[in-house]
Amino acid sequence: MSRHTVQIHWERQDQAFVDRRYSRRHTWLFDGGAVVMGSSSPHVVPAPMSDPGAVDPEEAFVASLSSCHLLWFLDIAQQAGWTVDDYRDDAVGLMAKDGEGRLAITRVTLRPVVRFAGESRPDAAEHQRLHDAAHAACFIAHSVRSEVLCEPTLAGR
Repeated sequence: MSRHTVQIHWERQDQAFVDRRYSRRHTWLFDGGAVVMGSSSPHVVPAPMSDPGAVDPEEAFVASLSSCHLLWFLDIAQQAGWTVDDYRDDAVGLMAKDGEGRLAITRVTLRPVVRFAGESRPDAAEHQRLHDAAHAACFIAHSVRSEVLCEPTLAGR
């Protein structure tokens, strides 16, 4: 079992708050040291309260699925003796109402395009088998319906 941590930080600073016109821009600090600017999606909260240049949670969810699939695909292809030269994915997440009427990412479609090295390349069936194996191994794909707990702490002044 491994543990993964991310610190999310938002601060009001001198913005009004009760008028709902505050910035949704915040910082994601990952356990490996990477810092990423986050924000609400401009499709959900219009700019300038959202920052279109920052990563929104919906994009991050889709990217997590795509990235996990990529990493497993590369490993499985290598184990099968194939050399991958290039892998690109134009992944798309669809936000719609779920079966309970709540907005959710109801579908993520991965669209990987893979270029293999050399003259000998996998045929379509083998290529599909590699992707099926990657999907079956992907931790994030297995986690989509994971339990989410919230353990809040009230800060002092």
